[in-house]
Amino acid sequence: MAHAARPPAANGKMLRPWQPEVLPPPPERVGRLLEEALVCMCHQVTKGQILDAIQNGCRSLEALGRCTQAGTGCGSCQASLGELLTQSQPSQADVAGVNNVKRGQTTNKIEVMKAAKDGLDCIADIYTFASTGNWQEMSEDDKQRFKWHGLFYRKQTPGHFMLRIRMTNGFTTARQLRVIADLSDQYGKGFCDITTRQQIQMRWFTISDVPDIWSRLAEVGLTSKQTGMDNVRNVCGCPAAGLTPHELFDASSVCREFTEIFLDNKAFTNLPRKFNVTITGCLENCCHTETQDLALVPSYRELEGQQINGFNVYVGGKQGSGGYTPAQPLDVFVQPEKAAALCARIVEIFRDHGPRESRTRARLAFLIEERGLAWLRAELQRRWNEPLELAGPDLRKKHHVDHLGIHPQKISPCSDSPPLYYAGLLVPVGRITTDQLRGVADLAERYGTGDIRLTVQQNLLIPNIPEGRLGAFMDEPLLKDLPYDPSPIMRGLVACTGIDYCHMALIETKEWAIKIARELEQRTAGRKILPLSIHWSGCSAGCGLHQAATIGLQGCRTRVDGKIVDAAHVFVNGRSGPDARVADDLMYDVPCSELADALEPLVKHLPRTGAASS
Repeated sequence: MAHAARPPAANGKMLRPWQPEVLPPPPERVGRLLEEALVCMCHQVTKGQILDAIQNGCRSLEALGRCTQAGTGCGSCQASLGELLTQSQPSQADVAGVNNVKRGQTTNKIEVMKAAKDGLDCIADIYTFASTGNWQEMSEDDKQRFKWHGLFYRKQTPGHFMLRIRMTNGFTTARQLRVIADLSDQYGKGFCDITTRQQIQMRWFTISDVPDIWSRLAEVGLTSKQTGMDNVRNVCGCPAAGLTPHELFDASSVCREFTEIFLDNKAFTNLPRKFNVTITGCLENCCHTETQDLALVPSYRELEGQQINGFNVYVGGKQGSGGYTPAQPLDVFVQPEKAAALCARIVEIFRDHGPRESRTRARLAFLIEERGLAWLRAELQRRWNEPLELAGPDLRKKHHVDHLGIHPQKISPCSDSPPLYYAGLLVPVGRITTDQLRGVADLAERYGTGDIRLTVQQNLLIPNIPEGRLGAFMDEPLLKDLPYDPSPIMRGLVACTGIDYCHMALIETKEWAIKIARELEQRTAGRKILPLSIHWSGCSAGCGLHQAATIGLQGCRTRVDGKIVDAAHVFVNGRSGPDARVADDLMYDVPCSELADALEPLVKHLPRTGAASS
């Protein structure tokens, strides 16, 4: 990101350009440095972070800059970065070992690793390490392959791991949450994270704990398989599917059917990169569909004299790797009973033709950029056994809905039962304690049917509450911590994992997000605040969807009075949905300690459309 001309901060101060006070290591010494040593002084990027980025496909100074910010300040470290790039080239033997990469010889180490062994085939290795506990003996290839089973080594917590649990469409149960809470108490530190893909991440366990964790999760129907690396990730959908009267139809069964096609299927375990999918029949634009590689959204067609409900197909959305690229319409309509198979064909096209040379360009968006939407549609038609139908009208509302609050559920025409409601509860920045997990499970069983839904805004829903019990439910003490009626500032707040547990992040995110949101709440008390979203990403990878938010914050580092401090670039007026828009750059390098001052006028006065509402 360019830093030459910086707009003034909200307090009127011009944000200063970097003036590094410590020189980077000379290129001839960088190979001998420990991985913890700083190479980029401007942005406090270590040798280890740079090597990770190179291993993940960053093969140029420009790519390293986009991924880590290294070399984008004063530029004095670029010679050292070039030396690390040169030293990290694979051997001729490694390159020769890539015999299943579709596009020929490659220097992408991840492709070399995948060619040697499929990610699913490392399960025996995991159990071997679990039996010995010798995590220090894991190779870098082991650490990458273990992600195929949802197991993530975290450099910030040496010897401890994260597990990402697949929850298709965000559906879970009280029994499942209790097991996750018990495991997190026994092996972790008493908390979990809800993600923007409607999953739960457990942390702080050791490799020796893994067999018991997997066994107990399997007993309640949960798996962590294929939740990381080059797989179809958790399939997202409307958390109120089957509940909300504002849906064309319940699409959750299509999410499950598609998941059954690719899960544990080696035809889908060697994609060029990750593949994100959302399938929804909701009319209320609740799923950030434009950030997805593949999205199915509600539509209809007149076919043979009848209105047939189904999906329009959108392709090529993404975050990171150059920023937010909104998904584009493929001009295809598909009926629900055929939708899962069509999704599989599109993934196969990406598998067979997607770019593999560079990890930073190995997404469907770049294949479309190279070959065009017309080519993709023609290739899909070639693999489809009947004519593709043209797209119908996009039925989604323009405004994003978060499903927080108390809402009436749809009424079955054949039912004489009393009205039911679902409650959408805020989980601030997605971090939830084990006591809160058990509390949610208790409420779901006491007032509902034990069902719980997770949302892409890191929140949760409790469905099937009888009308006569709403008063007692709304008085429950837990709802003070997980409110159904949060302030406009808190209800649109999303934050990625941050530097505490992600080696790509440049700053801590969740604590800063809560602290600044609370400060903004105080400063705007008594004022009418229009619906808005405030999203934090710890780096340019954009896991917090910051470029699709009313106010987006991308973590960086800057210098204040000679000290390196957490900071953020500020973006405004991004959105997803039918009228998707990439956020505009507004300010660079704003110290987090000054963000409340910078954001206060934006919260009060920023014109916005498409923001979150109930």
